[in-house]
Amino acid sequence: MATYLEKRRFVSTLLMLAVLLVIGLVVSPFIGARRLSISRIFDFSVPLADNPDANIFFVVRLPRVLLACVAGAALACAGAVFQALLRNPLATPYILGVSTGSTLGVVIAIKLQLDLLIAGFPVIFVVAFAGAFLAIFIVYWLSRSGGRLSTTTLLLAGVTVNFFFASLILLIQYLSNPAQSFQMIRWMMGGVDITRYRPILEITPVILVALVLLMAEARKLNVLSVDATTAAQLGINVEATRRLLFFTASLLTASVVAVCGPIGFVGLIIPHIIRLLVGADHRLLLPASALFGAFFLIVCDTIARSVLAGIEVPVGVVTAMCGGPFFIWLLMRRRVRALITD
Repeated sequence: MATYLEKRRFVSTLLMLAVLLVIGLVVSPFIGARRLSISRIFDFSVPLADNPDANIFFVVRLPRVLLACVAGAALACAGAVFQALLRNPLATPYILGVSTGSTLGVVIAIKLQLDLLIAGFPVIFVVAFAGAFLAIFIVYWLSRSGGRLSTTTLLLAGVTVNFFFASLILLIQYLSNPAQSFQMIRWMMGGVDITRYRPILEITPVILVALVLLMAEARKLNVLSVDATTAAQLGINVEATRRLLFFTASLLTASVVAVCGPIGFVGLIIPHIIRLLVGADHRLLLPASALFGAFFLIVCDTIARSVLAGIEVPVGVVTAMCGGPFFIWLLMRRRVRALITD
């Protein structure tokens, strides 16, 4: 009976979140500073270049809505994994230096005025991805102790790499001209403002495979998030599982940062919201976080391009403005609960 109720809750929760996401995907492209005519959008007898409504819908809005969907799902799921892996509720997808590594690669490319294609990819995408993986492997190398992956050392190594790379970024910014500095700062704000579908097609397969791998490890993650010793006693290969979770979640983060830049708070607040709704079972928490994270970033991007007529606010600014008050509320809620318990 309990198993039946558990499956029913699992299916109903995911179905509700999936419906919410579909609504966001369908409605969001129609919302913006300019009203669009549905009949003109889908009037394919007129060339796209001569149809402003269709151009705005298919070239300006739809690609960024799809990218927001993919990026939000990846960041939320990665955040849930890092919080469990490190047993730290403040952990985010960027805590291990992925964001600063990627940013370092981008600011170097901007400073050197690199504007070319590498294997068909824009150099910014390539260096951002390379910088992210440089940070990942440095953190992993520093965290290995006696052939084992220490979560405590992993966290400390991530913080150290973050600070070191951030200092290099500041140095490069200081040595750059105002136009380059502005370009660097704008990229670091994060955004999904693209007008092509290719970046989405490039990262979506990687993200889907990574999400499937993480969700397949959800049962092991449940045990690891409580106690590694218990996990070993239950026959779980703790070190191999930690490595798989670390690299897969980092791959998710690197893929998003390479295309969108660092978009904060999604990986921090979405897992907390979902835990409040469905509990801490990662078999439900991970897919639910992915669905709600996708919906959340779509909503934030819709606000970013609609709140001020003629001005697009970077979506990273909107997520920070939403995430900051929520996090304060979460801290106050825990403080009140602690006072009541005491």
